[in-house]
Formats: sequence, structure tokens, C-alpha cells
Amino acid sequence: MIFDVLTLFPETVSNSCNFSIIKRAVTDGFITVNTINPRDYTKDKHKKVDDTPYGGGAGMLLSCQPYLDALNSIEKSENSKTIIMSPKGKIFNQQMAKEFSQQEQIIIICGHYEGFDERIMELSNAEEISIGDFVLTGGEFPALCIIDSVTRLIKGVLGDDESCEFDSHYDGLLEHPHYTKPRNYMGLEVPEILLSGNHEKIKEWRRLQQFIITKKKRPDLFEKFINSELCDYDKKLIEKNSQLF
Repeated sequence: MIFDVLTLFPETVSNSCNFSIIKRAVTDGFITVNTINPRDYTKDKHKKVDDTPYGGGAGMLLSCQPYLDALNSIEKSENSKTIIMSPKGKIFNQQMAKEFSQQEQIIIICGHYEGFDERIMELSNAEEISIGDFVLTGGEFPALCIIDSVTRLIKGVLGDDESCEFDSHYDGLLEHPHYTKPRNYMGLEVPEILLSGNHEKIKEWRRLQQFIITKKKRPDLFEKFINSELCDYDKKLIEKNSQLF
């Protein structure tokens, strides 16, 4: 997969992709992360990419010309998606990460300062995406969140392709608890079932914990999940433990 990131601060993106799983995904050829700086495309002799807003107001707005010319410089694949990081956008979630992971190319436009000239959104046909109901100084860190969450869903990146299937939000539920050595720490014991060696019982316990934890911590997610089309395994497990719900 190719990630093309339009950003005034390319080092923020490239440096952050030099660690951990993202670095390995780049090294092993699963992803390519390119940065495109709109400042390189501005026709302003002073290399400006922003200007004062019509109608007055605080701050500076990013201008159409450098951003749209930078966007048009990118060679787009047939299976390509363009998004723009914006606090006005649709909230990014795990389902979107799964959908994005099926693309060949994701183009991410990062803003800065007071925001974009509205015509950048209109002419780019980019989908506005937010990572939450808060405002940051720029779109680089939200873009990195998307690159990370999408990359780990690409087949082969994590090595064990099942390792992400029980992540929180993967199927609408939160993740079950995990434990490692020692068996007893400050009086807190590892659940006995995890020491039993009975893989079927362990699987059942972990799935049940997902139900319990999601219902307790995110009742909104549990309500949505319980009203969805459940598989036979989940239906039977919920019926068997109906007293918990």
C-alpha cells in the first residue's frame, strides 16, 4: 500500500515512520510512505502557502493553489482514496481502518494554522476525517494514527495475521484481559482458566470477557453489538451466560 501525505512538516511524518512495526512494514515492502510538501508547489515568490481570511478573523488559511497543485502532482492508482484531516470530519474508527486497508493507495491531506480554504475540500473531492472531537495544531499526528491503524491490518505486517483479530474495536468489542508471568503479583492471581491448557475453554473465557468488559466500559458499543447479526458461537455463549447480561 502507498500512503501519500501532503504536509508542510514532512519530517514529522517520515521520522515517526522510522520505528517499530511501521518501520518494519516499510522495510519489508508492505507499505510506502511518501511526503509531499505543498510549499514546493506554491507560485508565491516568498513561498507562502497561506493568507488572511476574507471577512476577517484570527489566523491564516491555507491557500488553494499550492495544495491542489501538490495533490495533482501525485500519480493515483485505480484503487485510491483521498482524505483530508479535519475536526469537522467523520470520526475515524476500526471499521474505517479495515475498509482503508483494502485500498492500494491512501492520500492524506494535512492542514495547519487556522485551516483550509473551503475550496480545497470541494475541488479535491477528499473525504473529511477526524480522529476525535478535539483540535490539534496540524493534521500530521492524526495522519500517523491512520497510517498505523491501517498498516497493522495489512496481511503479513504483524507476522501472525490473527494477532489483530482480538484487538479492541476489531469486531465492535473491547479486548479481553492479558496476563504474563508471574502468576501472582501483589496478591493478584492470573485467572486459573488461562493455566488449564484447555484451549477451547480459554477461547470461551476470553470471548466472554470481551462481552463483560465492553458492557461495563462502553455500553454504547455493547448495545450496538448485541443488536447486530451475531454468529452462532456468540449467540450460544450469550445465552449460556445470560445472567451476566
